[in-house]
Amino acid sequence: MNVLNGLVNKISDLILYGAKADMTNKEFLEQSILRWKGSPERLMQIKGQLYYQSEHDILSRKRTMIGEDGKLQVVENLPNNLIIDNQYTKMVNQKTNYLLGQPFVLESENTQYAELLKQVFDKRFMKILKNTGKSALNHGIAWLFPYYDNEGAFRFRLFPGYEILPFWSDSEHTALMGAIRLYLVAGYEGTKPVIVEKVEVFDLNGVHKYILDGNVLIPDLTGEEQDSPYVYAGKQPLNWARIPLIPFKYNEQEIPLIKRVKPLQDGINVMLSDFENNMQEDARNTILVLKNYDGENLGEFRKNLATFGAVKVRYDGDTKGGVETLEITVNSDNYKAIVEIFKKALIENAMGYDAKDDRLSGNPNQMNIQSMYSDIDLDANDMETEFQAAFEDVLWFVNKHFANTGRGNFENEDVTIIFNRDILINESEAIENCKASVGILSDETIIGQHPWVDDPQKELDRVQKQREKEQEASLKEYDPFSSTPPNGGAGE
Repeated sequence: MNVLNGLVNKISDLILYGAKADMTNKEFLEQSILRWKGSPERLMQIKGQLYYQSEHDILSRKRTMIGEDGKLQVVENLPNNLIIDNQYTKMVNQKTNYLLGQPFVLESENTQYAELLKQVFDKRFMKILKNTGKSALNHGIAWLFPYYDNEGAFRFRLFPGYEILPFWSDSEHTALMGAIRLYLVAGYEGTKPVIVEKVEVFDLNGVHKYILDGNVLIPDLTGEEQDSPYVYAGKQPLNWARIPLIPFKYNEQEIPLIKRVKPLQDGINVMLSDFENNMQEDARNTILVLKNYDGENLGEFRKNLATFGAVKVRYDGDTKGGVETLEITVNSDNYKAIVEIFKKALIENAMGYDAKDDRLSGNPNQMNIQSMYSDIDLDANDMETEFQAAFEDVLWFVNKHFANTGRGNFENEDVTIIFNRDILINESEAIENCKASVGILSDETIIGQHPWVDDPQKELDRVQKQREKEQEASLKEYDPFSSTPPNGGAGE
Protein backbone atom coordinates (compact mmCIF):
# COMPACT_ATOMS: atom_id res chain seq x y z
CA MET A 1 0.00 0.00 0.00
CA ASN A 2 3.02 2.33 -0.11
CA VAL A 3 1.90 3.52 -3.52
CA LEU A 4 -0.92 5.42 -1.78
CA ASN A 5 1.50 7.68 0.09
CA GLY A 6 1.98 9.96 -2.92
CA LEU A 7 -1.72 10.81 -3.00
CA VAL A 8 -2.71 10.89 0.66
CA ASN A 9 0.32 12.86 1.86
CA LYS A 10 -0.69 15.69 -0.50
CA ILE A 11 -4.21 15.98 0.82
CA SER A 12 -4.58 19.15 2.85
CA ASP A 13 -4.56 19.19 6.64
CA LEU A 14 -8.12 20.51 6.50
CA ILE A 15 -9.35 17.20 5.06
CA LEU A 16 -7.39 15.14 7.58
CA TYR A 17 -8.38 17.33 10.54
CA GLY A 18 -9.89 15.24 13.35
CA ALA A 19 -8.57 11.91 12.03
CA LYS A 20 -7.00 9.62 14.58
CA ALA A 21 -3.23 9.85 14.72
CA ASP A 22 -2.62 6.24 13.75
CA MET A 23 -5.00 6.22 10.74
CA THR A 24 -3.15 4.65 7.82
CA ASN A 25 -3.34 5.78 4.20
CA LYS A 26 -5.32 2.64 3.38
CA GLU A 27 -7.84 3.34 6.16
CA PHE A 28 -8.18 6.95 5.05
CA LEU A 29 -9.05 5.90 1.48
CA GLU A 30 -11.48 3.23 2.71
CA GLN A 31 -13.27 5.74 4.93
CA SER A 32 -13.36 8.29 2.11
CA ILE A 33 -14.93 5.77 -0.27
CA LEU A 34 -17.43 4.60 2.35
CA ARG A 35 -18.53 8.16 3.15
CA TRP A 36 -18.80 9.18 -0.52
CA LYS A 37 -20.40 5.97 -1.79
CA GLY A 38 -23.70 6.57 0.03
CA SER A 39 -23.60 10.36 0.13
CA PRO A 40 -26.71 12.34 -0.96
CA GLU A 41 -24.68 14.03 -3.71
CA ARG A 42 -23.65 10.74 -5.32
CA LEU A 43 -27.10 9.21 -4.90
CA MET A 44 -28.58 12.21 -6.72
CA GLN A 45 -26.08 11.69 -9.55
CA ILE A 46 -27.15 8.06 -9.85
CA LYS A 47 -30.79 9.14 -9.72
CA GLY A 48 -30.17 11.50 -12.65
CA GLN A 49 -28.79 8.61 -14.71
CA LEU A 50 -31.72 6.37 -13.78
CA TYR A 51 -34.31 9.02 -14.64
CA TYR A 52 -32.61 9.62 -18.00
CA GLN A 53 -32.99 5.88 -18.69
CA SER A 54 -36.71 5.98 -17.67
CA GLU A 55 -36.13 4.20 -14.34
CA HIS A 56 -38.36 6.49 -12.25
CA ASP A 57 -39.59 6.22 -8.67
CA ILE A 58 -43.14 5.60 -9.93
CA LEU A 59 -42.08 2.06 -10.91
CA SER A 60 -41.85 1.05 -7.24
CA ARG A 61 -45.19 2.59 -6.28
CA LYS A 62 -47.85 0.43 -4.57
CA ARG A 63 -51.56 1.04 -4.09
CA THR A 64 -52.34 1.34 -0.39
CA MET A 65 -55.36 1.64 1.91
CA ILE A 66 -55.99 2.30 5.60
CA GLY A 67 -56.14 -1.01 7.44
CA GLU A 68 -58.05 -2.00 10.55
CA ASP A 69 -55.27 -0.68 12.79
CA GLY A 70 -55.36 2.71 11.08
CA LYS A 71 -52.08 2.13 9.27
CA LEU A 72 -51.48 2.00 5.52
CA GLN A 73 -51.24 -1.43 3.97
CA VAL A 74 -50.62 -2.54 0.39
CA VAL A 75 -53.66 -3.50 -1.69
CA GLU A 76 -53.06 -5.95 -4.52
CA ASN A 77 -56.55 -6.10 -6.07
CA LEU A 78 -56.70 -2.50 -7.31
CA PRO A 79 -55.37 -1.20 -10.65
CA ASN A 80 -51.81 0.05 -10.23
CA ASN A 81 -50.66 1.59 -13.48
CA LEU A 82 -47.06 2.80 -13.58
CA ILE A 83 -46.92 5.38 -16.38
CA ILE A 84 -43.83 7.42 -17.22
CA ASP A 85 -43.98 10.55 -19.36
CA ASN A 86 -40.23 11.25 -19.47
CA GLN A 87 -40.01 15.01 -19.81
CA TYR A 88 -36.66 14.98 -17.98
CA THR A 89 -34.89 13.04 -20.74
CA LYS A 90 -36.42 15.43 -23.25
CA MET A 91 -34.90 18.40 -21.40
CA VAL A 92 -31.45 16.76 -21.17
CA ASN A 93 -31.40 15.97 -24.89
CA GLN A 94 -32.74 19.42 -25.74
CA LYS A 95 -30.09 21.26 -23.74
CA THR A 96 -27.28 18.99 -24.98
CA ASN A 97 -28.21 19.42 -28.62
CA TYR A 98 -28.69 23.16 -28.19
CA LEU A 99 -25.07 23.69 -27.10
CA LEU A 100 -23.25 20.63 -28.49
CA GLY A 101 -25.45 19.41 -31.34
CA GLN A 102 -23.35 21.20 -33.97
CA PRO A 103 -19.56 20.71 -34.37
CA PHE A 104 -17.58 23.42 -32.64
CA VAL A 105 -15.21 25.68 -34.59
CA LEU A 106 -11.48 26.10 -33.95
CA GLU A 107 -9.84 29.47 -34.63
CA SER A 108 -6.06 29.91 -34.51
CA GLU A 109 -3.61 32.11 -36.38
CA ASN A 110 -1.26 29.11 -36.62
CA THR A 111 -2.74 27.07 -39.48
CA GLN A 112 -0.45 24.10 -38.79
CA TYR A 113 -1.64 23.97 -35.19
CA ALA A 114 -5.29 24.29 -36.27
CA GLU A 115 -4.94 21.36 -38.67
CA LEU A 116 -3.34 19.16 -36.01
CA LEU A 117 -6.13 20.01 -33.59
CA LYS A 118 -8.75 19.03 -36.17
CA GLN A 119 -7.15 15.59 -36.36
CA VAL A 120 -7.55 15.15 -32.59
CA PHE A 121 -11.00 16.76 -32.38
CA ASP A 122 -12.49 14.47 -35.01
CA LYS A 123 -16.00 13.05 -35.28
CA ARG A 124 -15.21 10.50 -32.59
CA PHE A 125 -14.29 13.30 -30.19
CA MET A 126 -17.42 15.27 -31.15
CA LYS A 127 -19.52 12.26 -30.15
CA ILE A 128 -17.65 11.89 -26.85
CA LEU A 129 -18.10 15.60 -26.14
CA LYS A 130 -21.84 15.37 -26.76
CA ASN A 131 -22.10 12.39 -24.40
CA THR A 132 -20.02 14.37 -21.90
CA GLY A 133 -22.63 17.12 -22.05
CA LYS A 134 -25.42 14.63 -21.24
CA SER A 135 -23.37 13.19 -18.38
CA ALA A 136 -22.67 16.67 -17.00
CA LEU A 137 -26.39 17.46 -17.01
CA ASN A 138 -27.33 14.14 -15.39
CA HIS A 139 -24.57 14.12 -12.78
CA GLY A 140 -23.55 17.76 -12.39
CA ILE A 141 -20.02 16.87 -13.52
CA ALA A 142 -18.42 14.50 -16.03
CA TRP A 143 -14.79 13.50 -16.53
CA LEU A 144 -12.63 12.99 -19.63
CA PHE A 145 -9.60 10.71 -19.33
CA PRO A 146 -6.84 11.23 -21.97
CA TYR A 147 -4.98 8.03 -22.85
CA TYR A 148 -3.25 6.09 -25.63
CA ASP A 149 -5.13 3.08 -27.00
CA ASN A 150 -3.59 -0.26 -27.98
CA GLU A 151 -2.70 1.09 -31.41
CA GLY A 152 -0.93 4.13 -29.95
CA ALA A 153 -3.63 6.63 -30.93
CA PHE A 154 -4.34 9.55 -28.57
CA ARG A 155 -7.92 9.23 -27.28
CA PHE A 156 -10.34 10.47 -24.64
CA ARG A 157 -12.59 8.32 -22.49
CA LEU A 158 -15.69 9.46 -20.59
CA PHE A 159 -16.18 8.67 -16.90
CA PRO A 160 -19.62 9.51 -15.38
CA GLY A 161 -19.70 11.75 -12.33
CA TYR A 162 -20.89 9.05 -9.93
CA GLU A 163 -17.75 6.96 -10.61
CA ILE A 164 -15.18 9.61 -9.60
CA LEU A 165 -14.33 10.83 -6.09
CA PRO A 166 -12.02 13.85 -6.62
CA PHE A 167 -9.56 15.32 -4.13
CA TRP A 168 -9.38 19.05 -4.78
CA SER A 169 -6.61 21.34 -3.56
CA ASP A 170 -8.83 24.44 -3.52
CA SER A 171 -12.37 25.31 -2.50
CA GLU A 172 -13.24 26.44 -6.05
CA HIS A 173 -12.61 22.90 -7.34
CA THR A 174 -10.18 23.94 -10.05
CA ALA A 175 -6.98 22.04 -9.12
CA LEU A 176 -6.98 18.27 -8.77
CA MET A 177 -4.56 16.49 -6.43
CA GLY A 178 -5.83 12.99 -7.07
CA ALA A 179 -8.98 10.95 -7.49
CA ILE A 180 -10.60 7.59 -6.86
CA ARG A 181 -12.70 5.75 -9.41
CA LEU A 182 -15.30 3.24 -8.20
CA TYR A 183 -17.02 1.09 -10.80
CA LEU A 184 -18.79 -2.26 -11.11
CA VAL A 185 -17.62 -5.27 -13.11
CA ALA A 186 -19.46 -8.53 -13.74
CA GLY A 187 -17.36 -11.49 -12.62
CA TYR A 188 -17.48 -15.02 -11.26
CA GLU A 189 -16.66 -16.81 -8.03
CA GLY A 190 -16.14 -20.29 -9.43
CA THR A 191 -19.29 -20.71 -11.51
CA LYS A 192 -21.40 -18.25 -9.54
CA PRO A 193 -21.91 -14.84 -11.21
CA VAL A 194 -21.09 -11.88 -8.96
CA ILE A 195 -20.73 -8.11 -9.20
CA VAL A 196 -17.25 -6.89 -8.26
CA GLU A 197 -16.59 -3.34 -7.04
CA LYS A 198 -13.29 -2.18 -8.49
CA VAL A 199 -11.31 0.85 -7.36
CA GLU A 200 -8.67 2.83 -9.25
CA VAL A 201 -6.55 5.41 -7.41
CA PHE A 202 -5.19 8.19 -9.64
CA ASP A 203 -2.11 10.15 -8.59
CA LEU A 204 1.01 11.55 -10.26
CA ASN A 205 2.66 8.12 -10.08
CA GLY A 206 -0.01 6.45 -12.22
CA VAL A 207 -3.06 4.27 -11.58
CA HIS A 208 -3.24 1.85 -8.64
CA LYS A 209 -5.90 -0.85 -8.87
CA TYR A 210 -7.85 -2.44 -6.01
CA ILE A 211 -11.00 -4.41 -5.27
CA LEU A 212 -13.45 -3.16 -2.65
CA ASP A 213 -14.30 -6.24 -0.58
CA GLY A 214 -17.05 -4.97 1.70
CA ASN A 215 -15.40 -1.87 3.13
CA VAL A 216 -11.81 -3.11 2.73
CA LEU A 217 -9.41 -2.40 -0.13
CA ILE A 218 -7.42 -5.37 -1.39
CA PRO A 219 -4.92 -5.36 -4.30
CA ASP A 220 -6.45 -6.24 -7.66
CA LEU A 221 -4.23 -9.00 -8.99
CA THR A 222 -6.61 -10.14 -11.73
CA GLY A 223 -4.97 -7.93 -14.36
CA GLU A 224 -1.42 -7.68 -15.66
CA GLU A 225 -0.35 -4.85 -13.34
CA GLN A 226 -1.75 -3.57 -10.10
CA ASP A 227 0.24 -0.32 -10.39
CA SER A 228 0.60 1.04 -13.92
CA PRO A 229 1.81 4.32 -15.46
CA TYR A 230 -0.40 6.45 -17.67
CA VAL A 231 1.85 6.25 -20.73
CA TYR A 232 4.46 3.89 -22.16
CA ALA A 233 7.22 5.06 -24.53
CA GLY A 234 8.15 1.69 -25.93
CA LYS A 235 8.70 -0.25 -22.70
CA GLN A 236 9.60 2.81 -20.64
CA PRO A 237 6.83 3.98 -18.27
CA LEU A 238 5.94 7.68 -18.30
CA ASN A 239 3.42 9.82 -16.43
CA TRP A 240 1.69 13.13 -17.04
CA ALA A 241 2.69 16.14 -14.95
CA ARG A 242 -1.02 16.52 -14.08
CA ILE A 243 -3.71 14.10 -12.98
CA PRO A 244 -5.24 12.99 -16.33
CA LEU A 245 -8.84 13.62 -15.34
CA ILE A 246 -10.55 16.67 -16.85
CA PRO A 247 -13.76 17.87 -15.14
CA PHE A 248 -16.61 19.11 -17.36
CA LYS A 249 -19.17 20.79 -15.10
CA TYR A 250 -22.79 21.62 -15.80
CA ASN A 251 -22.51 24.60 -13.45
CA GLU A 252 -20.13 26.02 -10.88
CA GLN A 253 -21.87 24.22 -8.00
CA GLU A 254 -21.82 20.86 -9.86
CA ILE A 255 -25.57 20.46 -9.25
CA PRO A 256 -27.27 17.95 -11.61
CA LEU A 257 -30.37 18.95 -13.53
CA ILE A 258 -32.47 16.22 -11.89
CA LYS A 259 -32.27 18.06 -8.57
CA ARG A 260 -34.25 20.97 -10.05
CA VAL A 261 -37.06 19.00 -11.63
CA LYS A 262 -37.44 15.59 -9.94
CA PRO A 263 -40.61 16.49 -7.92
CA LEU A 264 -42.23 17.88 -11.07
CA GLN A 265 -41.35 14.79 -13.12
CA ASP A 266 -42.72 12.57 -10.34
CA GLY A 267 -45.90 14.66 -10.25
CA ILE A 268 -46.49 14.12 -13.97
CA ASN A 269 -46.04 10.37 -13.60
CA VAL A 270 -48.37 10.18 -10.58
CA MET A 271 -51.14 12.18 -12.24
CA LEU A 272 -51.12 10.07 -15.41
CA SER A 273 -51.00 6.83 -13.41
CA ASP A 274 -53.83 7.91 -11.11
CA PHE A 275 -55.96 8.96 -14.06
CA GLU A 276 -55.70 5.52 -15.67
CA ASN A 277 -56.25 3.83 -12.30
CA ASN A 278 -59.50 5.74 -11.81
CA MET A 279 -60.67 5.01 -15.35
CA GLN A 280 -60.15 1.25 -14.79
CA GLU A 281 -62.05 1.06 -11.51
CA ASP A 282 -65.36 -0.13 -13.02
CA ALA A 283 -68.27 -1.93 -11.37
CA ARG A 284 -66.26 -5.14 -10.91
CA ASN A 285 -63.61 -3.58 -8.71
CA THR A 286 -65.09 -0.43 -7.27
CA ILE A 287 -67.45 0.33 -4.35
CA LEU A 288 -70.71 -1.65 -4.51
CA VAL A 289 -73.86 -1.36 -2.37
CA LEU A 290 -75.69 -4.71 -1.82
CA LYS A 291 -79.37 -5.05 -0.98
CA ASN A 292 -80.72 -8.42 0.23
CA TYR A 293 -77.80 -10.40 -1.27
CA ASP A 294 -78.47 -14.11 -1.90
CA GLY A 295 -75.06 -15.36 -0.75
CA GLU A 296 -72.92 -16.11 2.24
CA ASN A 297 -70.12 -13.51 2.21
CA LEU A 298 -68.63 -10.64 0.24
CA GLY A 299 -65.73 -12.78 -1.03
CA GLU A 300 -68.20 -15.09 -2.76
CA PHE A 301 -69.97 -12.04 -4.22
CA ARG A 302 -66.74 -10.65 -5.67
CA LYS A 303 -65.82 -14.05 -7.09
CA ASN A 304 -69.19 -14.50 -8.82
CA LEU A 305 -69.07 -10.98 -10.17
CA ALA A 306 -65.54 -11.43 -11.56
CA THR A 307 -66.26 -14.92 -12.94
CA PHE A 308 -69.74 -14.62 -14.38
CA GLY A 309 -70.36 -10.90 -14.47
CA ALA A 310 -73.62 -11.52 -12.54
CA VAL A 311 -74.88 -12.08 -8.98
CA LYS A 312 -78.06 -13.47 -7.44
CA VAL A 313 -80.23 -11.28 -5.18
CA ARG A 314 -83.35 -12.08 -3.11
CA TYR A 315 -86.77 -10.49 -3.21
CA ASP A 316 -88.56 -10.91 0.11
CA GLY A 317 -91.95 -9.32 -0.02
CA ASP A 318 -91.47 -5.59 0.27
CA THR A 319 -87.68 -5.90 0.52
CA LYS A 320 -86.25 -5.59 -2.92
CA GLY A 321 -82.79 -6.89 -3.69
CA GLY A 322 -80.25 -5.26 -5.95
CA VAL A 323 -76.74 -3.98 -6.47
CA GLU A 324 -75.88 -0.32 -6.77
CA THR A 325 -72.57 1.48 -7.20
CA LEU A 326 -71.17 4.58 -5.61
CA GLU A 327 -70.19 6.32 -8.79
CA ILE A 328 -67.04 8.43 -8.71
CA THR A 329 -66.88 10.78 -11.67
CA VAL A 330 -63.41 11.12 -13.18
CA ASN A 331 -63.03 14.61 -14.62
CA SER A 332 -60.35 14.30 -17.28
CA ASP A 333 -60.10 18.08 -17.63
CA ASN A 334 -58.78 18.35 -14.08
CA TYR A 335 -56.00 15.85 -14.77
CA LYS A 336 -55.19 17.52 -18.07
CA ALA A 337 -54.90 20.93 -16.41
CA ILE A 338 -52.65 19.64 -13.62
CA VAL A 339 -50.37 17.77 -16.04
CA GLU A 340 -50.05 20.88 -18.21
CA ILE A 341 -49.12 22.94 -15.15
CA PHE A 342 -46.47 20.37 -14.16
CA LYS A 343 -45.00 20.23 -17.68
CA LYS A 344 -44.80 24.00 -17.98
CA ALA A 345 -43.19 24.27 -14.54
CA LEU A 346 -40.70 21.51 -15.43
CA ILE A 347 -39.64 23.31 -18.62
CA GLU A 348 -39.20 26.58 -16.75
CA ASN A 349 -37.24 25.02 -13.88
CA ALA A 350 -35.07 23.06 -16.31
CA MET A 351 -34.52 26.32 -18.22
CA GLY A 352 -35.53 24.73 -21.51
CA TYR A 353 -38.05 25.76 -24.15
CA ASP A 354 -41.40 24.51 -25.40
CA ALA A 355 -41.21 23.61 -29.09
CA LYS A 356 -45.02 23.95 -29.25
CA ASP A 357 -44.94 27.50 -27.91
CA ASP A 358 -47.62 29.83 -29.31
CA ARG A 359 -44.88 32.29 -30.26
CA LEU A 360 -43.82 29.90 -33.05
CA SER A 361 -47.22 29.91 -34.74
CA GLY A 362 -47.51 31.39 -38.21
CA ASN A 363 -44.30 33.06 -39.42
CA PRO A 364 -42.51 34.10 -36.21
CA ASN A 365 -40.00 36.91 -36.31
CA GLN A 366 -36.55 36.62 -34.78
CA MET A 367 -37.55 38.55 -31.65
CA ASN A 368 -40.25 35.98 -30.80
CA ILE A 369 -37.81 33.13 -31.36
CA GLN A 370 -35.15 34.75 -29.16
CA SER A 371 -37.74 35.33 -26.44
CA MET A 372 -38.62 31.62 -26.44
CA TYR A 373 -34.93 30.66 -26.24
CA SER A 374 -34.03 33.15 -23.49
CA ASP A 375 -34.02 30.64 -20.59
CA ILE A 376 -32.07 27.89 -22.34
CA ASP A 377 -29.64 30.48 -23.66
CA LEU A 378 -28.89 31.78 -20.16
CA ASP A 379 -28.31 28.27 -18.84
CA ALA A 380 -26.15 27.41 -21.86
CA ASN A 381 -23.98 30.45 -21.09
CA ASP A 382 -23.10 29.01 -17.68
CA MET A 383 -22.47 25.56 -19.11
CA GLU A 384 -20.32 26.96 -21.92
CA THR A 385 -18.21 28.92 -19.41
CA GLU A 386 -17.44 25.69 -17.55
CA PHE A 387 -16.73 23.79 -20.77
CA GLN A 388 -14.42 26.53 -22.06
CA ALA A 389 -12.41 26.27 -18.83
CA ALA A 390 -12.29 22.47 -19.23
CA PHE A 391 -10.99 22.85 -22.79
CA GLU A 392 -7.94 24.67 -21.43
CA ASP A 393 -7.05 21.46 -19.60
CA VAL A 394 -7.87 19.40 -22.70
CA LEU A 395 -5.52 21.53 -24.79
CA TRP A 396 -2.76 21.13 -22.18
CA PHE A 397 -2.80 17.36 -22.66
CA VAL A 398 -3.14 17.71 -26.45
CA ASN A 399 -0.15 20.07 -26.60
CA LYS A 400 1.92 17.65 -24.50
CA HIS A 401 0.91 14.88 -26.90
CA PHE A 402 2.08 16.96 -29.87
CA ALA A 403 5.39 17.72 -28.16
CA ASN A 404 5.96 14.10 -27.12
CA THR A 405 5.29 12.81 -30.62
CA GLY A 406 7.55 15.37 -32.32
CA ARG A 407 4.82 17.39 -34.00
CA GLY A 408 5.90 20.70 -32.49
CA ASN A 409 5.68 22.88 -29.43
CA PHE A 410 2.39 24.77 -29.35
CA GLU A 411 2.16 25.68 -25.66
CA ASN A 412 2.12 29.43 -26.32
CA GLU A 413 -0.28 29.28 -29.24
CA ASP A 414 -3.71 30.84 -28.83
CA VAL A 415 -6.77 28.91 -29.95
CA THR A 416 -10.45 29.79 -29.62
CA ILE A 417 -13.20 27.20 -29.29
CA ILE A 418 -16.55 28.46 -30.63
CA PHE A 419 -19.68 26.42 -29.85
CA ASN A 420 -22.30 26.62 -32.58
CA ARG A 421 -25.64 26.66 -30.78
CA ASP A 422 -28.45 24.86 -32.54
CA ILE A 423 -31.03 27.64 -32.39
CA LEU A 424 -34.12 27.96 -34.54
CA ILE A 425 -33.96 31.08 -36.69
CA ASN A 426 -36.02 32.80 -39.35
CA GLU A 427 -33.71 32.04 -42.29
CA SER A 428 -35.30 34.54 -44.67
CA GLU A 429 -34.88 37.36 -42.17
CA ALA A 430 -31.27 36.35 -41.43
CA ILE A 431 -30.35 36.18 -45.13
CA GLU A 432 -31.88 39.61 -45.79
CA ASN A 433 -29.83 41.04 -42.92
CA CYS A 434 -26.68 39.50 -44.42
CA LYS A 435 -27.43 41.03 -47.82
CA ALA A 436 -28.08 44.41 -46.24
CA SER A 437 -24.68 44.26 -44.49
CA VAL A 438 -22.64 43.94 -47.71
CA GLY A 439 -20.26 46.91 -47.95
CA ILE A 440 -20.66 47.63 -44.24
CA LEU A 441 -19.16 44.47 -42.72
CA SER A 442 -16.38 42.20 -43.96
CA ASP A 443 -17.19 39.11 -46.00
CA GLU A 444 -15.85 36.94 -43.17
CA THR A 445 -18.29 38.44 -40.66
CA ILE A 446 -21.25 38.21 -43.03
CA ILE A 447 -20.51 34.60 -44.03
CA GLY A 448 -20.11 33.68 -40.36
CA GLN A 449 -23.67 34.90 -39.69
CA HIS A 450 -25.26 33.21 -42.71
CA PRO A 451 -27.66 30.42 -41.64
CA TRP A 452 -26.44 28.00 -44.31
CA VAL A 453 -22.77 28.12 -43.30
CA ASP A 454 -21.29 25.79 -40.66
CA ASP A 455 -17.57 26.45 -41.31
CA PRO A 456 -16.96 30.14 -42.19
CA GLN A 457 -13.30 29.62 -43.15
CA LYS A 458 -14.11 26.76 -45.50
CA GLU A 459 -16.85 28.84 -47.11
CA LEU A 460 -14.45 31.80 -47.54
CA ASP A 461 -12.01 29.48 -49.31
CA ARG A 462 -14.79 28.29 -51.61
CA VAL A 463 -15.80 31.88 -52.41
CA GLN A 464 -12.17 32.78 -53.16
CA LYS A 465 -11.74 29.80 -55.51
CA GLN A 466 -15.01 30.65 -57.27
CA ARG A 467 -13.89 34.25 -57.82
CA GLU A 468 -10.52 33.08 -59.18
CA LYS A 469 -12.22 30.75 -61.67
CA GLU A 470 -14.60 33.48 -62.77
CA GLN A 471 -11.68 35.89 -63.24
CA GLU A 472 -9.73 33.33 -65.27
CA ALA A 473 -12.74 32.66 -67.48
CA SER A 474 -13.29 36.38 -67.98
CA LEU A 475 -9.65 37.03 -68.96
CA LYS A 476 -9.65 34.10 -71.36
CA GLU A 477 -12.82 35.30 -73.07
CA TYR A 478 -11.67 38.89 -73.61
CA ASP A 479 -7.88 38.44 -74.05
CA PRO A 480 -6.94 40.75 -76.98
CA PHE A 481 -3.75 38.74 -77.62
CA SER A 482 -5.56 35.44 -77.96
CA SER A 483 -5.26 33.73 -81.38
CA THR A 484 -8.85 32.60 -81.09
CA PRO A 485 -11.53 35.25 -81.65
CA PRO A 486 -14.11 35.69 -78.84
CA ASN A 487 -16.84 34.20 -81.05
CA GLY A 488 -14.79 31.06 -81.77
CA GLY A 489 -13.79 32.16 -85.32
CA ALA A 490 -17.26 31.98 -86.86
CA GLY A 491 -17.88 34.29 -89.83
CA GLU A 492 -20.51 36.88 -89.99
